[in-house]
Amino acid sequence: MAGLFPPWSDPLLRGALLAIAGGSIIALAVLMLYVRTPYNDQRAYAVEQPVQFDHRHHVRDDGIDCRYCHTTVDRSATAGIPATELCMGCHAQIWNQSEKLAPVRASFFENAPIRWNRVHDLPDFVYFNHSVHVHAGVECAQCHGDVASMPLVAKVQSFSMGFCLDCHRNPEARVPNYHLRTRRVTSTDDLLARAGARVEDNPLLTCSACHR
Repeated sequence: MAGLFPPWSDPLLRGALLAIAGGSIIALAVLMLYVRTPYNDQRAYAVEQPVQFDHRHHVRDDGIDCRYCHTTVDRSATAGIPATELCMGCHAQIWNQSEKLAPVRASFFENAPIRWNRVHDLPDFVYFNHSVHVHAGVECAQCHGDVASMPLVAKVQSFSMGFCLDCHRNPEARVPNYHLRTRRVTSTDDLLARAGARVEDNPLLTCSACHR
């Protein structure tokens, strides 16, 4: 009795199954790689703004400190966006007829804030406090990159959970004199040991540290 399928059907079926399995693995690997690329989390892409605020000029040339504009970075959860009045404190006299600053003048005289485009946007379920990190000695550039060299600000870190945990596991490795700034004796582990806690109970690694 002749077979229901021709002899070449078995190799064809095996090849098809292998192709499906291999394709699934490749597709999964591609997706896992894609979510880690700068393109997916918008790293290294400068964000266009309604006003071309050049940090290079203001920080490097004029020597303006970050906290002059971001006034709440060391006392609040947010860094703060400067009010137009602060900009006009200088630009009422400097470049006060520049077309590039027309939106700033309009914002000031119309009492309407400038709608800046957000560069860094953490999910709503993540709690982050700028002042805590500033007082612990974390430099702005560690998270935001060398903003002083950016004509337009671009995101340089992924701000993924892994990025934050890498620092929280061993803050002493990234922040000079971290234990002194946070009143720790020699290290995170030493403080926990003296408090009678287990090292694995590091409060920086608990879920509630970032998810509240």
